[in-house]
Amino acid sequence: MAAGYATLRYLREHKEIYGKIDKLAAEVVAGVAAAAKDVGVTMCHNRVGSMFTWFFAPGPITDWTSAVKSDTEAFGRFFRAMLENGIYLPPSQFEAAFLGAAHTEQDVQQTIAAAKQAFVMAHA
Repeated sequence: MAAGYATLRYLREHKEIYGKIDKLAAEVVAGVAAAAKDVGVTMCHNRVGSMFTWFFAPGPITDWTSAVKSDTEAFGRFFRAMLENGIYLPPSQFEAAFLGAAHTEQDVQQTIAAAKQAFVMAHA
């Protein structure tokens, strides 16, 4: 309980954290989506604040019915390629990824670079 209270107090005193992680999440989502588009990978994304996910489908993904039409095998290949490059994503396309206060611009750029490599390898 004390840890939760301390976290909430810290966040109240450092409200700039929310803007930072929102900006970084927007950058990583857009960067990975652009990398997919550059090599012809069909992908869409959903994002709210620092929570996001990519779907290997044309989109939009708005509910379970549209989500299950996604190419989960393509997501699996993407997940494994990202993991091999040190980027830890949720292992299911139906889960969300989150950025936190510890993430940096360098983390975002490393993630985008790993995604570019994953997409190029998948289309080689």
